[in-house]
Amino acid sequence: MARAALADWSALGLPGTEHLTEHLTADALVVVSELVTNAVVHAGTDVEVGLRVEETGTLVVEVADRHPSRAPGGGGDHETPHDPAEYGRGLRLVAALAEAWGITYRPGSKTVWARLPAGGAEPAEGAGTVAGAGLAEAAAVGSGAEGVGPSGGAVRAGAYAGGAHATPSTVATDPKDPDGPHGASGGPARPGRRRTRDREWLGRGALSFLAEASDLLAGQLDEDLVASLTGQLIVPRLADWCGVWLEDETLGRGAWSDDSGTAVGARLARVWHAGEGHLDELRAALEKEPPRPRDPWRSGPVGHPWPAEALGTNGTALAYRLVAGGRPLGTLVIGRADPPDQTPGAPGAPGAPDAQDAPDTGGHLASPGFPDEITGLVEDLSRRVALAIGAARQYARQATISAVLQRGLLPGAVAEIPGVRSALVYEPRDKGGPSGDFYDLFPAGDGRWCFAVGDVQGKGPEAAVVIGLARPWLRLLAREQYGVPDVLDRLNQLLLDDATEAADAAARALVAAGGPPVAPGDGPQTRFLSLLYGELVPFEGGVRCTLASAGHPLPLLLGPDSTVRAVACPQTLLGVVEDATYVSESFELRSGDTLLCVTDGVTERRSGSRQFDDGDGLAQALAGCTGLDAELVAERIRRLVHEFGPRPPEDDLALLVLQAE
Repeated sequence: MARAALADWSALGLPGTEHLTEHLTADALVVVSELVTNAVVHAGTDVEVGLRVEETGTLVVEVADRHPSRAPGGGGDHETPHDPAEYGRGLRLVAALAEAWGITYRPGSKTVWARLPAGGAEPAEGAGTVAGAGLAEAAAVGSGAEGVGPSGGAVRAGAYAGGAHATPSTVATDPKDPDGPHGASGGPARPGRRRTRDREWLGRGALSFLAEASDLLAGQLDEDLVASLTGQLIVPRLADWCGVWLEDETLGRGAWSDDSGTAVGARLARVWHAGEGHLDELRAALEKEPPRPRDPWRSGPVGHPWPAEALGTNGTALAYRLVAGGRPLGTLVIGRADPPDQTPGAPGAPGAPDAQDAPDTGGHLASPGFPDEITGLVEDLSRRVALAIGAARQYARQATISAVLQRGLLPGAVAEIPGVRSALVYEPRDKGGPSGDFYDLFPAGDGRWCFAVGDVQGKGPEAAVVIGLARPWLRLLAREQYGVPDVLDRLNQLLLDDATEAADAAARALVAAGGPPVAPGDGPQTRFLSLLYGELVPFEGGVRCTLASAGHPLPLLLGPDSTVRAVACPQTLLGVVEDATYVSESFELRSGDTLLCVTDGVTERRSGSRQFDDGDGLAQALAGCTGLDAELVAERIRRLVHEFGPRPPEDDLALLVLQAE
């Protein structure tokens, strides 16, 4: 519909359509798709789509739904509870494409709008980070400007910053409410107006807020980004300011606090305030007065001292413990300034008791600044924040383990061989986990150097086990003066023996647990290994190379006259056939000769139904590298593999180039 409308307007020559470009049209279609998807998922009502072209060429997209609350899940069989949500992420894309976007609320409806600049214009700085649709009516665009939104609602832009991830925000406000969320001067709104606005927003948007907040937080894998998003969700809709402390959970429950009650290892990760000018003072005050919850295992709010000296006002502050899986992860502190006509003696007013000593009833602090509905909503949000922080930390731990494991599976340095230039490309598909490909190039003694390029069946920890077994054995056998065929013979038997031992151990464990005996062939199976292994012996005028390929893509030799030929014969995979014997091939690398060794991530790189090596594609690519040095050959092959298909490679890539000087 949107595409047809733009085409019709351009054909009619309507004002502004002369600025339309294919790029701008494509951006508009993406924004329409993402906003409609968001409305369908989170509202579940009829959706109205509006599209307008201004005379300047700016495109305005509006998507309205009838009630800002999340629809019940369909519960279809195609959905599984462990599948990640496929919605709610595109609003970050909308923010990146638009020069401004926001949400306008009206009775019974909500409109999300986006303005796309004409061709050549740049989106507003900082538009790449968002708080999500319907979240505190905030969008990460613009700064310090006022105007009228595309639907007629008043829009006021103001900076809300705090830390590396903080961004300016645009807040859609009611045109009849000149005070906005915090009053015209940025101070607290009048109490009656604020209470009315709280009730109206809670009645129409609380469910949408929590649903969309869950979607936004669930996809974050960095705890500092979770803390940053938390501040953007809360300020200014629910509080005037907030701070997020993150704690070191490895200290354990017994070390939760020191003698003064302060959380050990806690750091103030992020601070937000509706007025950017208060950030530095607020951060300094919060660092001097860290949270001291009475019970570290409760998630409800408790009072927190109000930073009156930093803010120059009185108000109410509440602290929420962030606990997930029985582990304390941090503390969320929020604050609201008292209205100007706050009566003396009320909590937070001059002469009132400190918030730290305020009574706590039923887990929700009664305060003029925070109605029970708001404290309950923030408590629900804090549980989601804690789960997101816990998930981010679990991912970080797993990524660290994988990175350490990956480093241990690969050589720390590639050996330098006299008379030979070498170049290596190694790109695991899963950047955070062990790869199934491996390589090695090492001295074997007596003027010999050995190299290996291998690929284990499968990926992840199981592949890492095989690599951890194969690579040390390769080095040991080579340094014990075994020849190339003997090394492969013994490595094949080693893999088979290891599989047999694993099967026996599994069978014994199953029987010990009271299970039935394991039938032949039902136990753990060996992990197949394809391997290209060779030996280099430099001599005056060249290098003698002896190699063998066990189920691996054959190595290619490029001569100075652009001829390319395979220099090994195909043989059986390692770990498959008992008592298999392997043979090797020998040849000489002379000046200008280049040897290319790759894994199947190169040869089997796909583009539709085609593979990179179809029709000797790899040999043709190598022939085009005549005259290039080893580094340039490796880089050119890598680039051609990446450019072969429209999507990134779906398998690990490893290639080794050896070139006689």
